Amino acid sequence: MTIMNWTGSLLMVGCGNMGGAMLTGWLAAGLDPAAVTVVDPVIDKAPDGVTLLRELPEGAFDAMLLGIKPQMLGDLAPALEPLAGKGTTVLSILAGVELDSLAAVLPRADGHVRIMPNLSVAIGKSPVGLAAKGLDRAGMDAVTALIQPLGSPEWIEEGLFDLVTALVGSGPAFVFRFIEGLATGAAKLGLDPAQAQNLALAMVEGAASLALSSPSGPGELADRVASPGGTTRAGLDVLDADAAVVTLVEATLRAARDRSAEMAREARG
Repeated sequence: MTIMNWTGSLLMVGCGNMGGAMLTGWLAAGLDPAAVTVVDPVIDKAPDGVTLLRELPEGAFDAMLLGIKPQMLGDLAPALEPLAGKGTTVLSILAGVELDSLAAVLPRADGHVRIMPNLSVAIGKSPVGLAAKGLDRAGMDAVTALIQPLGSPEWIEEGLFDLVTALVGSGPAFVFRFIEGLATGAAKLGLDPAQAQNLALAMVEGAASLALSSPSGPGELADRVASPGGTTRAGLDVLDADAAVVTLVEATLRAARDRSAEMAREARG
C-alpha cells in the first residue's frame, strides 16, 4: 500500500460503506487520525483518534469529502457552505451529482472533485476515477497525493464519468459474477463446490497479479497460455466465438453507464 504523503485536515460528511472503506485505507497508509473529523449521525463509533461528531463543526478544513446520500445535498448545502470556503477542496463520492451542481451549491471552495472508487480502497487496491472543476495543477497534485494510497487514481474528463462508474464502481460485481460462473461451472462438471470456489478464487488472484506485473497485455498473455490445439485454446474458442465475451461485456458496461447517466439526470431534477 502506498504510504500517505498528504498532510492536511479532512472533514468527512457522512461515513457509510464507501466513506468508511476510504477511511480504513487512509489510516492503514499512515494518515494521522487526528487530522480527520467525521460527521455522521448514525455510525456508533469512529476509528481510534478520529473525531466523530453528530453535527457539522465550525472552522476550516483542507478537504471536505461528501459521503451523504445524493438527495441530501440540497438540504445540507446551506450548512456546508460556510465550511467550504477558500482553502478547501470539495471532494464528492455522491452518485450522479455533477461538478457544476457541486460548484453551484458550494461556490467559494478552491475546487470541486468527483471521485469514483470501489470498496477495494480499504486495502489500497481500487482504481479511482477523478474529475475536477476549478483546480490548478498544484490542487490536482494534492488530491492525487490524498487518493494515491487507496489504489490507482486516474484523472478523466467528466463526460466519461458514467462509463468510469460502470467500469470502476460496478466492475467488481461483474468480476465476482464471473468468478462465481467459473466455480459453478466447475462444480457442475464434477468438482466439489467448495473446492471449485477455492480454486477459482486462487486462479483469478494469480492471473490478476501476473497481468499487473507483466509488460504484456491481457490478450497477449491469454494467447501465451493457449498452445495451438491445446486445452486452453479449446476453451478460448468458445469465449472468442463471434466475439462473445466482448459483446457481453460491452452490453454490461453500456447498461451500467446508461443507468449512471440516468441517475445524474434525476439528480439535476
